[in-house]
Amino acid sequence: MKKINFGLIGCGRISAKHFESIEQIPQAEIIACSDIIIERAENSAKKYNVKNYYKNYLDMIDKEKLDAVIICTPSGIHPEMGIEVAKRKVNVISEKPMAINLSEADKLIKACDKENVKLFVIKQNRLNTTMQLLKKAIDKNRFGKIFMVQSNVFWQRPQSYYDLAKWRGTWEFDGGAFTNQASHYVDALYWLIGPVQSVMAETATMERKIETEDTGSAILKFRNGTIGTLNVTMLTYPKNFEGSITILGEKGSVKIGGVAMNKIDKWEFSEYDDDDRLVEESNYQPKNVYGQGHLPYYRNVVDTLLGNSEATTDGRSGRKSLEIIQAIYKSAREGKKISLPLM
Repeated sequence: MKKINFGLIGCGRISAKHFESIEQIPQAEIIACSDIIIERAENSAKKYNVKNYYKNYLDMIDKEKLDAVIICTPSGIHPEMGIEVAKRKVNVISEKPMAINLSEADKLIKACDKENVKLFVIKQNRLNTTMQLLKKAIDKNRFGKIFMVQSNVFWQRPQSYYDLAKWRGTWEFDGGAFTNQASHYVDALYWLIGPVQSVMAETATMERKIETEDTGSAILKFRNGTIGTLNVTMLTYPKNFEGSITILGEKGSVKIGGVAMNKIDKWEFSEYDDDDRLVEESNYQPKNVYGQGHLPYYRNVVDTLLGNSEATTDGRSGRKSLEIIQAIYKSAREGKKISLPLM
């Protein structure tokens, strides 16, 4: 049986979801990991039975025989690392966001195209059971015309969270609440409703001592006429409260709420469908805001690399949500409506 050998760069907070998911896939294995804090790489290697660990990721990708490399480092350095991986003819898997600006994202896409390697961008929330059920309802046209969509990301990130790592809350390496914490919700809006025509937004750094915004709201006008709103804050007292998406249409109303779009709070349509019986069993209780989508996401990655499937989210798909986020920031800076695509 062919086995996909992965390397992983960056053994911080999010890496556990990647290690744990790949452990559950017989056709895949993380055979090496790296981190600039060598103790973190060593600890991860011991915990997840990874054969080799490195301080320098270039040493890892040069010495190991890898099919793909997972990049879990600060967002601002995803492109440069991905380009180095691609130069070695190895497939690239980037945590969200794939970059913090479009020019860097485009460099990464072009590098992967040039070297004829695949570029995956992690959008695991699409694969949560609640989101899959909602996507099916849209694809079946159960809503009819969709009038309005709203997404709220009401989370808590205390100052201590930003103080743990110098890169957090910086424009160069992290981006703000929209780029980092809310990027999956921007992706969900695009994935469910379609292309965005224009954006108006307000952002502010209201409380945290960081460069970027901790709070903001955006109004999105979609090409199909739907009006959307996205409200984001990292200042919710006393802890994460809600990560939700609500869709209102002529023949249906749905709200997927909970802390991370994990619970269906409302599910009502004018006509019955057998999927309605799946509502209760699609709800789940997440251990954290990352949801439960990493395992099915990696199953798709492995199937794609084995030639048995197509990627659910590639570089160009990952670029779409980044472009919307950049339009949100541009609108907030310039105080006016911004049209997409950005030129």
